Amino acid sequence: MPFHLDQLSVPLVQAPLAGGASTPELVAAVNSTGALGFLAAGYRTADGMRQQLVRTRELTSRPFGVNLFVPGAVDPAAAAAVGAYRDELRSEAERFGITLPVPAAEDDDAWEAKVGILLDEPAPVVSFTFGLPSPAEAEALRRAGSLLLATVTTVAEAEAAQAAGMDALCVQGPEAGGHRATHDIAAEPETVPLPDLLAAVRERMRLPLVAAGGLGSGEDVAAVLRGGACAAQLGTLYLRAHESGASQTHKDALADARFDTTAVTRAFSGRPARGLRNRFIDAHDGAAPSAYPHVHHLTRGLRSAAAEAGDAERLHLWAGARYRLARCAPAAEITRALWEETRAVLSAVAE
Repeated sequence: MPFHLDQLSVPLVQAPLAGGASTPELVAAVNSTGALGFLAAGYRTADGMRQQLVRTRELTSRPFGVNLFVPGAVDPAAAAAVGAYRDELRSEAERFGITLPVPAAEDDDAWEAKVGILLDEPAPVVSFTFGLPSPAEAEALRRAGSLLLATVTTVAEAEAAQAAGMDALCVQGPEAGGHRATHDIAAEPETVPLPDLLAAVRERMRLPLVAAGGLGSGEDVAAVLRGGACAAQLGTLYLRAHESGASQTHKDALADARFDTTAVTRAFSGRPARGLRNRFIDAHDGAAPSAYPHVHHLTRGLRSAAAEAGDAERLHLWAGARYRLARCAPAAEITRALWEETRAVLSAVAE
């Protein structure tokens, strides 16, 4: 039988966390509590995604999700500006003794190959970030047995997702950590607070809604559940979990008093993304073109070198607004504690 979100005994979703933080072990740990874990296919090769699918199925028999990055069109002027940005970052690369690459003109993150694998080896849930699949792709994935979940940041994106045949929507608010899921690469993300965005989408849509963005406490989760969401999605809360694949530099920065605020920047990838404000953001945010994934590939080696060197000032420290609530503990413990806290809040409100 196809999976439905109302089958979750614990209405919490671990965000996909592309870039290495999501691991099969993290997914299985979250799943063990009755919540929903997610693999991130973004930035992985198609074979790398397949290997994670196999490993996850070895670790858990419960439903889990796989998130795909939908390729989008880049404005030619923005792509042309990547060269100048490369020149600006040369001194940063020299610090680590590396040479910045010249990003390829085209990169669709192995979209067709990944969709093909998910048709042959279906996942219970397939979600989409940065856009939507074609109607034919959506229908094929649904026929294969997957529930389709689109990430949206505006009412217009939600309407497009419903028209494209999505089964559910993940409504992402402005305080989310990491990339905003805007469907237009060049668009500046809207700042409508999550409660208001959730209410606006709920008024127009009849699809199940998962609320995401800046959630971290039982009060946060209870608020979105009372606001009409069927589940709450959290990512930053799991970055320091024992099973997280995030770099130690990233994990440590989340608890470092030096980093006391977050900022939305294109400096690391060319797409708007929220992370701990550091020297790299301050120095380069204004020069970064809206060219994704060109800028992502340009800075990838630099970021890897910074992580290995423990240089948090030059690393993409993705984090949502509630990042101080992330703690070093097993993911199952984090999930259970959050759900117990949520239940207590809901019970107190009901009395």
